[in-house]
Amino acid sequence: MKQIAQNYKTGELTVLDVPAPVCRPGGVLIRSLFSLISAGTEVMKVSEAKMSMVGKARARPDQVRKVLDSVAQQGALSTYKKVMNRLDSYTPLGYSLCGVVTEVGSGAEEFRVGQLVAAAGNEHALHAEYNWVPVNLCVPVPGGVAPEHAAFATVGAIAMQGVRRAEAQLGDTACVIGLGLVGQLAVRLLIASGVRVVGLDVIEDRCRLAEKAGAVLCAAPSDDGLAAVQQALAELTDGRGADHVLLAAGGSSNGPVEAAARLARDRARVVDIGKTKLDLPWNAYYDKELDVRFSRSYGPGRYDDRYELDGIDYPAGYVRWTERRNLACFLDLIARQDLEVESLVSNIFPLDQATKVYADLTAGSLPAVGVLLEYQAGDAAEADRKPQASMVRAGAAVPGTGQRQVAVGFIGAGNYASSMLLPQLARMDSVRLAHVATTRSLSAVNAQRRFGFQTASTDAAAVLADDSLDAIFIVTRHHTHADLVCQALRTGKAVFVEKPLALTRQQLQRVADTVAETGNDRLLVGFNRRYAPLLGQLKSQFGAPGGGCVLRYLVNAGRLDASSWYGNEELAGSRFNGEGGHFIDTLSWWTGELPAEVYALCGPEHDDVQATVRFAGGSTGTISYVTAGNPRYQKETLDVAAGGRSARLDNFKQAAVWSGRRRNLLKARGGQDKGQRQQLARFVEAVSTGEQMPISLASLMATTTATIAVGESLASGRPEPV
Repeated sequence: MKQIAQNYKTGELTVLDVPAPVCRPGGVLIRSLFSLISAGTEVMKVSEAKMSMVGKARARPDQVRKVLDSVAQQGALSTYKKVMNRLDSYTPLGYSLCGVVTEVGSGAEEFRVGQLVAAAGNEHALHAEYNWVPVNLCVPVPGGVAPEHAAFATVGAIAMQGVRRAEAQLGDTACVIGLGLVGQLAVRLLIASGVRVVGLDVIEDRCRLAEKAGAVLCAAPSDDGLAAVQQALAELTDGRGADHVLLAAGGSSNGPVEAAARLARDRARVVDIGKTKLDLPWNAYYDKELDVRFSRSYGPGRYDDRYELDGIDYPAGYVRWTERRNLACFLDLIARQDLEVESLVSNIFPLDQATKVYADLTAGSLPAVGVLLEYQAGDAAEADRKPQASMVRAGAAVPGTGQRQVAVGFIGAGNYASSMLLPQLARMDSVRLAHVATTRSLSAVNAQRRFGFQTASTDAAAVLADDSLDAIFIVTRHHTHADLVCQALRTGKAVFVEKPLALTRQQLQRVADTVAETGNDRLLVGFNRRYAPLLGQLKSQFGAPGGGCVLRYLVNAGRLDASSWYGNEELAGSRFNGEGGHFIDTLSWWTGELPAEVYALCGPEHDDVQATVRFAGGSTGTISYVTAGNPRYQKETLDVAAGGRSARLDNFKQAAVWSGRRRNLLKARGGQDKGQRQQLARFVEAVSTGEQMPISLASLMATTTATIAVGESLASGRPEPV
């Protein structure tokens, strides 16, 4: 299928051939008829991507701070790789469309094939021929509403949420500053609510368009224009000023918030809908005691994965207007002819002209308010037409080296896989990257473009069914690992899965049963730290412990971003459940003993864990997993003591051994190295030669069980056996 995408590093905008998404539970697959280009939000994103690296940094100071923290903690080289991985990838555009349902996933049976729907979401309602959209971001289009008008629903919901945040009442007066698409819709919604409206915009045609929709007066934000609008407000309100000011403008000027203070009445509400500079003039806002509010996108539910992805609705008795109800309400207003959007359709272009349309919008040579992209002609009668393929093949096979290559398939290709695993494998002559599958079309194409996969798809089943593969990598979200491992083992292929292998003992037992059933024990978990060169040197210099060791592993894990999927414990397990296997495996490898018992205590923060592990040979280890530390402090520190010797590892950058009266210092060559390349090389060699896997199945099982037992101990308050 065709999809519009942009490379954020180079600014390149293109229409790509990508694999069509598959229909997943909890949503519907939609064939697009029209999608709306946001001349504000999207053009700003396109323009930002064309900036220099310095310009991008200035535009996103929040991201710069994260990069600096990462450099301090992980080193410049590792941070550079991660940043370039994110930048040098195609990203999607679009978030508002209308189309026809072609397939219904389980849990979305309220929809039917052939139904006309409107869809929302900058990760779902994209400028693409097909999109999978979860139920709470999709609404039926009422009869009588044209598809091209229904495509405005998402932007309409944004404007509607701004109006709701203003709490405008019948007879009130409002000023809308910024009369682009959101501003024009806000004007219409306010008028439909019985509110008298004035407006400001630098473009005269937009002012006239708003007046044609019913605004009393609109003018440019010049001295004369402001004076005219202020005079109109005085006549409408007996000199009081606007009851509400809606900021729907963008840009870096502080003019909109200054104008708002001038036009608002005493104790008026100022609602920010757009992305405008908000350097509030303190005296002006204090003197009038203005109530400044923000309007968050389409309405309640936005950015809540439980609502948007899991389909868990908010009861109307508690949250009357969610983002989905706003979408439906907007369409209902159009259906009842209480709202008119036809005059906002400036142009309709076919999808294959999209790059020129964006270029013209960015250059200002295409003056427009609402621009629509039109997809292949079709109607409800063709609704059962499925996507042509969920797979895209490269033009030609990558030439071999003459030696037998291990054919590798990947299920998942997120940031970790793309920055830490795939670059290493792509450099190995003994590896052929054959097939990659991701849930998002562009992720698969990005992996194919950057690393040379011969086939890219959006269906994990396609990788599992690919008989040409020798090994399957599973690099997906944690809750999927155990089931995918079982499916992959049944194919008879070698399997590499990122940690954790399982989140519960029941999942782990299913893996063990599958190994017993199939006889396939060719399994490796991505416990890579035992392969870190500096750690290997440290252990070698420390020597055999000659008895039990005492170990302490401090992990400065840091706080999660609010948007991180790691925060959803139903999908990721606890943070320690997802990551703790690394540290238990490292201690187990150092001691040469399997864990036998764990005892864990909670820390002051929700994700903090203090876990003590007793090993079968008498060694003990304490893992302090903390989240409240300084983000620039080193992430991992390991201390070991045994037989009159001590050792310390500082974040895989430097280390030291104290023995007798001597201290031997070690430093990593080439920066921080946590062992991914070395582990991958061992795995590929084992697959190629048929030798045993680099880590025994017993060790993998024991480490995973111990990680799970940490959570059990936190719940029970007592030691738990492994």
